[in-house]
Amino acid sequence: MKHIRPFQIKYKIMVICIIVIIFPVFVMTINSYYSSERLLSQNYTTLLTDLTKQTNIRIDEFLKEIEKITLLASNGLSDSLSATHEGSFPIQDFLRVADENNEIAAYNILMNYIMMKDRVFSIYLYNMNGGQDLFVSPHQPIDPTFNVRNELWFKKFMHDDDRTITLTTRLDKQLENKVLAVSHARKIHDVSNGKLLGVIVVSIDIKFIEIVNRNLQEGLRSRFMIIDEDEKIVYNVNEQLIGTLFRDNVRPSEAYNVVVTSPLSQQKWTTYVYMPLEELTADGKILGRNLVTLAIVMSLFAAVISVFLSHVITRPIKKLLNNIRLVEKGQFEHVQDIRSRDEIGHLSTRFNRMSYELKRMVERMQQEEVEKAAAEMRALHDQINPHFLYNTLGSVKWIASMQHADKIVDMTDALISMLRYATRSDGSLVRIREELTHIMHYVTIQNVRYYGSIQMRYEIEESLLDYVMPKMILQPIVENAFFHGLAEVEEDGVITIRIQPQGSEICIEVGDNGTGMDGDTIRSLMEDRNEPGNGGRGIGLYNVQRRIQLHFGSPYGVEVHSEIGKGTTFKILLPAITCLPENK
Repeated sequence: MKHIRPFQIKYKIMVICIIVIIFPVFVMTINSYYSSERLLSQNYTTLLTDLTKQTNIRIDEFLKEIEKITLLASNGLSDSLSATHEGSFPIQDFLRVADENNEIAAYNILMNYIMMKDRVFSIYLYNMNGGQDLFVSPHQPIDPTFNVRNELWFKKFMHDDDRTITLTTRLDKQLENKVLAVSHARKIHDVSNGKLLGVIVVSIDIKFIEIVNRNLQEGLRSRFMIIDEDEKIVYNVNEQLIGTLFRDNVRPSEAYNVVVTSPLSQQKWTTYVYMPLEELTADGKILGRNLVTLAIVMSLFAAVISVFLSHVITRPIKKLLNNIRLVEKGQFEHVQDIRSRDEIGHLSTRFNRMSYELKRMVERMQQEEVEKAAAEMRALHDQINPHFLYNTLGSVKWIASMQHADKIVDMTDALISMLRYATRSDGSLVRIREELTHIMHYVTIQNVRYYGSIQMRYEIEESLLDYVMPKMILQPIVENAFFHGLAEVEEDGVITIRIQPQGSEICIEVGDNGTGMDGDTIRSLMEDRNEPGNGGRGIGLYNVQRRIQLHFGSPYGVEVHSEIGKGTTFKILLPAITCLPENK
């Protein structure tokens, strides 16, 4: 077989050090890079969200203003905004009677309101009472030839019951320049009789959003847009995209962009702003290069440290290995001391002590082998004693049978069976039927002694006889019943052995109708180890309890229930086991 060269510890230490340092550095480098990207993305998302919300607030203010103008024009402007008498309605007065005075009053009020709010709106008042229309536009020339009544949206608005309508971005044809604008229209009804007097339209150039977006960076302005509920573009820097579908043209991919959306409160519109991740990761790439440089430096540092550590650690180990070789050869006098105060030094000291103890152990084992051989010879001689006893009892039985002494024959036969059962060495666990046979032999002897005054009763399920129990645990209990429970009972003494299943366990009860015991006697009985010469009443009950628990554990064992004058019951709980262990 080819000899495999071992992988030296110093190289293991070098590899471990490099891995322990480089791997965390590698993981930290990657984690730091991607964490910085995520953090940068989150920060930009938060920033864009705040900017979008602020922008939405400004846009909502503009949209509220155009609604407010139409509402005030419809319900009447307060005299704080006009030169008319309190309770008059200049806009409705103009729509009723379009004379020069009413026109001037209505024009001044609308212009005053627009300039007071510092907004640039265009207001169109269309007279539906047969009079002339009124147009107010401070910065854009009016196209007088345009007739709004021919427009489809206007016809539909007049046909519907809606009082207001908001028109998304479209060309404002009322102006000569035809600018893109957002408009809000409202029907004006006479406050006295509810008659339709006219329609007021407030139009605002869509470029007002550029005014709102002054605080945005130039790059973000080009990526800012407003989408209506049908996903049509309401606003974009590129006016050619206005009115087209958002998803078909400029919808940014969230996989490559930071996308922030925010709904407007005044309209069912949504603002979108996005920023490509490539622009965000520009700083991240610089950080990535710095992290890679740091990882390389740390790797070189790990290599140097690993070489130094491997030399420091393995040098005393090599000396210890050399000492082991010397001990293997028996050259204890050449063993070198390792002057190290660390674990290697302690290991060397322990090794020297172990070598000394090993030598003593070998000598002791040799002595024990000699003693073991002598003990085996003694055991061989001791085997003569049981055989001599069996032969002697056999002779007694033969003589008794010749003289027709049946009682002596039965006692001798039972005693021989008990001795064979007690002295056989086939294991410490037996079948229940074997233990009961042993008890029957014991009772045979005792009945001769007590002249048959004690009766035995057996209440046993046949199916339980092949289950396993510890050997010689019933005899001490039955013996206790004979000598202590029924010793003073002259006749009608009964000992009952009952064996029955109890769930997954077996319960063996040995009861007598003798004198019984009090609580102190029971405790003394179970705690008495029955050592030779102590005169205890336990008769091996402590050993019975100990043997059962050594075999099967603490849940099993012996319980004693007794009352004075009513007898005693010993309850033995065993696990239901059917197989005997192999004898070794």
